[in-house]
Parts: sequence; structure tokens; C-alpha cells
Amino acid sequence: MAHANTDKPSQEKLKEVIDRYMSNAPGARDEADLCLSMNRWGGSPLLMILDASFTSVGLGYFQSVVPAVHRFRTLGRCSSLRDLQDAEPDSLRIFWKNRRSWEVARGAASYLVRLQEERSLPEERDALACWAHESSPNRWREDPIGMVKGVGISTFQYLRMMGGVDTAMPDKIVRRVVERALREAGWEMNIDGDMALIDAVLHIGKASGYRSADICWMCWLIQ
Repeated sequence: MAHANTDKPSQEKLKEVIDRYMSNAPGARDEADLCLSMNRWGGSPLLMILDASFTSVGLGYFQSVVPAVHRFRTLGRCSSLRDLQDAEPDSLRIFWKNRRSWEVARGAASYLVRLQEERSLPEERDALACWAHESSPNRWREDPIGMVKGVGISTFQYLRMMGGVDTAMPDKIVRRVVERALREAGWEMNIDGDMALIDAVLHIGKASGYRSADICWMCWLIQ
């Protein structure tokens, strides 16, 4: 990582900037808490996977993804990852038209169902947590979920967050807000590339007293 300011005045300036950003995203820490306690979507691994899979195509999260997951929760016939794995793909597209999203969702579901069986885990939720904590963004391309067609590093990281891991999703929104915050704070930090951005969010969090998940949700809420 490139030079990052470590003297006390620089850190205080960064904290001041991040505090101000956080004040404009009052729900950020609550949303991060839901992720890290694995209680997004009522703690349903099925809905968490749909959230990450629908988000993977880049449509507006609050305008498109959230309403679609709500519709599925209300009207969908699947209640578990096994149901999703076994579902007829075309029957699912009434809730979300993008076929690739369903390939992502069903591929991730299939792996977690298998992991639950292999590890004799009590619940699907345990399989998601197990995968999230054992996986690494450094090796995401070789990861069983990372290898699912349509899964990129951002989808991979978002699903890990919902699996209880405090980390960052290196999407374009996070990058844009982090760049702006660093510029306002007068910090020099390398955020070129996905891993550099994930690492930068971690360091910003340590300097300002926030978790990586807090900073991600702040970025998404203020954009």
C-alpha cells in the first residue's frame, strides 16, 4: 500500500471527515450490525444470497434489488437454499428477469447446501457463516463460490459481509466515496485495484474508529 498518513493531526482530520460522512448516513451502522450479526433479511441465507445475486448486475440497489427481494419473500415458493437449488430457473424469473443473477444464486446455494452436508452443520445459516469466515478475497477466483459464473469480487465480498465478516465490498460507489473522503482529509493512499481498496477501507476504519462494514454502508447510503 502507498503512503498513508499516520501522524496524529492527519488521523484526526480523517476522523473528522468520516464522522461528517457518517452523520449524513444515520442508518449505516445499523445496517452493518445486521450484516455482521447475520440478520439481514431476517437472518435468511436464501434472501441474503438473492440480495447479493441481484446486486451483481449493477442495477440500483434500493430502487430495484430491495423491492425484488421483498417480492420474493412474500410470493416466492422457495423457503431454503435447497429449494432454490432445485427450482426450475424459468419459474424464478417472474421475480427478477436477469438470468445470470439466478445462475449466481443457484450456484452459491448449491455449494452451501453441499457444505452443510459435508460439515454436518445444523442450519444453512451455519454453512454461510462457515464459508464467509474461511474464504478470502485474496483467493476469490479459486473459491467455490467465486468460481460460480457471474460472481465477481464485489458480489463475493458482499456475501461474506452478510455472512458475518467485517470487510469491504470494492464496488464503484465505495471507491468514489472513499476517494472523495481521502481527498478532503488530505490523505495519500493507494486504492488502485480491488484488494488495495479493501485494505484502504480497513485502514481508514482503524484510523477513524469505524468498521469496514460501517464505511461500506455509509458509502452506499450517501453515494
